Amino acid sequence: MSAGQWIAIGVAVAISLLLVFVIHWLLNHQLGRIWPQARFVVARSTFTAYAAGAVVGANLALPDRGEVEWSIYQTIDHLMVILMIGSLTGLGISLAYAATDMILARLSTSNGDADRRARRLQTQVRLLRRVITSIIVVLAISAILFTFDEVRALGAGLLASAGIIGIVAGVAAQSTLANLFAGLQLAFSDALRIGDVVVIEGEWGRVEELSLVNVTVKIWDERRLVVPVANFTTMAFENWTKQSTQITAKVMLPLDWEVPIGALREEAGRLITSSEYWDGRSWSCQVVDILGDGLVQVRVVATAADSGDQWNIACQMREHLVGWLVEHYPESLPRNRTEFVSGGDDADYAAQFPASAFRRGASAREAEKALVEHRDKDSDEG
Repeated sequence: MSAGQWIAIGVAVAISLLLVFVIHWLLNHQLGRIWPQARFVVARSTFTAYAAGAVVGANLALPDRGEVEWSIYQTIDHLMVILMIGSLTGLGISLAYAATDMILARLSTSNGDADRRARRLQTQVRLLRRVITSIIVVLAISAILFTFDEVRALGAGLLASAGIIGIVAGVAAQSTLANLFAGLQLAFSDALRIGDVVVIEGEWGRVEELSLVNVTVKIWDERRLVVPVANFTTMAFENWTKQSTQITAKVMLPLDWEVPIGALREEAGRLITSSEYWDGRSWSCQVVDILGDGLVQVRVVATAADSGDQWNIACQMREHLVGWLVEHYPESLPRNRTEFVSGGDDADYAAQFPASAFRRGASAREAEKALVEHRDKDSDEG
């Protein structure tokens, strides 16, 4: 290559880089004043725009293959074409991400968990961004492969056998395709959104990321549960924020039959109505079951605005009511009763257990009488 050709290449690259610099400066300082979203374009394309500009400028200034006598110039020219395809692909992906960043930034200003529509759109935009990126990358790889003469010649034969290749590829990528379609189904059926509170495989957490392959759930203890997307379409899972963030807290108390239900209900109501975690909708305290081990099941429920308040008010009710029962009504705590059946005279038993709880009514009076007679007998003998 002559000196003039090298100078032409250098000038073309410099002009391309200068043009990219001017566009970035306009986006940052001039257009950015009236269009704040321009900063996303600059942030995403800082590297890819300069790389694409330099490579495209060099390709435009390269001389024809017949004008250079280098034996490896054909390889260099081919390599520059591949670099141009790769750099333009990177720039296209950056611009696609910048466009979606504008949408996500606008949606992030919505009302957090309570805004179902915003979270649904965020999920769909993120998933579509990944789909578009995958398509761009596949097209770029195809374009690079077809720059090789051998692959281009093979293309006609591949088209003739496209049906067989499609079947083989479909079988080989069955799980990948299943996850891809499952992710699209979840996003556009509104069954799952980023930020949803879910219970999956016995773990409670919040959906942190929804990709084409996996769903990442951030568990309450800051672990991450990575679940294949297809599992959410084939397995049952709980979505606590499907319709709204409002939820009901529930506390189950197995107690003795002697528990004063009226006093317990009054204390539960006083606690709930004064709690900062109660959303003011409803609460209740009821005996809901008789357990097989001789206890009664008391259920205390209170509504909350979201899952965080639901957890806090449930713990608050449980801690307070347990302490209140221990202090004021210890006989209400769970206990097991055992009944001894004697032949008739239970004076010996009454002497050992004078305040036994199972002796009621006439049986208690008879046992007390027998106890007195037993004591008188012992005194006479003494």
